Amino acid sequence: MSGTFQPVDPESRGPDVSAVLLVLVAKYRDLDIESAARLHSVSSQLAPHLLASSSAVSGSVVLSTCNRFERYCEVPSAGDVDTACSDALDSVCLITGLPVPQLASLFELAQGASATEHLFAVAAGLDSVVVGEREVAGQVRRALAEAQASGTASGRLIRLFQAASRAGKDVGAQTPLSSASRSIASVALELAADGSGHPSLADVSVVLVGTGAYAACVAEMLRSRRCATTSVFSQSGRADTFVAARGGTALTVRELPAAIARADIIIGCSGTGTRISAAQLLCWRENAAHPLTVIDLAPSHDFDPQVADLPGVHLITLESVRLAAPPADAEALRLAGALVRQAARRFEEQEAGRVVDTAIVALRRHIHQILDAEMERVTKQHGCGAPSEDVNLALRRIVRRLLHIPTVRARELAAAGRQDDYAAALEALFGLSIQLVSARKPGIETLSGQNLLPCHMTETEAARTA
Repeated sequence: MSGTFQPVDPESRGPDVSAVLLVLVAKYRDLDIESAARLHSVSSQLAPHLLASSSAVSGSVVLSTCNRFERYCEVPSAGDVDTACSDALDSVCLITGLPVPQLASLFELAQGASATEHLFAVAAGLDSVVVGEREVAGQVRRALAEAQASGTASGRLIRLFQAASRAGKDVGAQTPLSSASRSIASVALELAADGSGHPSLADVSVVLVGTGAYAACVAEMLRSRRCATTSVFSQSGRADTFVAARGGTALTVRELPAAIARADIIIGCSGTGTRISAAQLLCWRENAAHPLTVIDLAPSHDFDPQVADLPGVHLITLESVRLAAPPADAEALRLAGALVRQAARRFEEQEAGRVVDTAIVALRRHIHQILDAEMERVTKQHGCGAPSEDVNLALRRIVRRLLHIPTVRARELAAAGRQDDYAAALEALFGLSIQLVSARKPGIETLSGQNLLPCHMTETEAARTA
């Protein structure tokens, strides 16, 4: 997302009867290290806290990844947007301790169709550090799954995130953006190879810090590149379970220093907020004879940035990856952008159509009730073998009952001078194009200039009949 979002004018959305989607976005490259660490560490608490504390938010999903932090909210009406934004910032302030003025300057706002298109672009990898990366699609799915598990995802947000995942798949299948299989981790490993003199991982020892979903992606990448040795450390103690499913060697706290002393590359993607300091790394590497590449992919940083100043240590960060990321093909980007906009527009149209779902259900129920009542009457009177003329009469009675209220409403509207509203309703509902024009006598209407009276009736008789 580039630039600043322009708030949507609530008046442009019509009456405040439909829900509004909004998203607050904070890019990690715009955050200082401490702020990013705090946001990421409490991401799972934010949506439940917001729903419990705000009446202006009916659903919330938090998308927290290595290079973004986004809060998606469903707001009951456009009139509640300002309150919802204020409540969202207040909840972040209360949980993280970050002051509201600082948060207000860090977050950008999008709402309505802009919020929809933004998430679709994110899911397609168009808003990533490495354009076209596929890892973000899994992150979008996991964000929704976590919100559903905690009970904070509203129906509209569920549909939004599911549609965004489908749009991401379509972009991946119909454009060459993802054909190079580029990702943040792959670019970081390429940078590590260039800087360490290890063009292949076949003779490289790697220590992986973290056992979450992103760590799993990195482990799979290391396995596919035939990394010689992969050791895994988890501050939460999940390393044994992790390596049992993916291979490698689990490290305990006591084993970690020796493994780092032997390592050629350390990759951090835990996001636990516990960092390896420059002093620790210097101590552990005191007798190491070979250089070390440190890849820090955690939004809260698994390594003290000062490790970059240590002799023989090369630090690769998300900013390093961003600067080294290959540019995407312009034509592929154009096509991907068109697919995203088309999918976002289709979602908005489908959501707009849901507004009349209740009315359609009520109409169908009304018609079926009339049909059931009439057929029950005919069955009781004649049994299942009712003569065709009785069935015909029953159907005509159904038609009369269905037309009764619309006929009464037509007369009421005509009396109020609103006959054009009735004609517009007929055209909208049944495709009947009718032009009502004034007759020479009050109460008598003509259709396309022709008198509506049956040819055998005079106007006096018509008045008596009415």
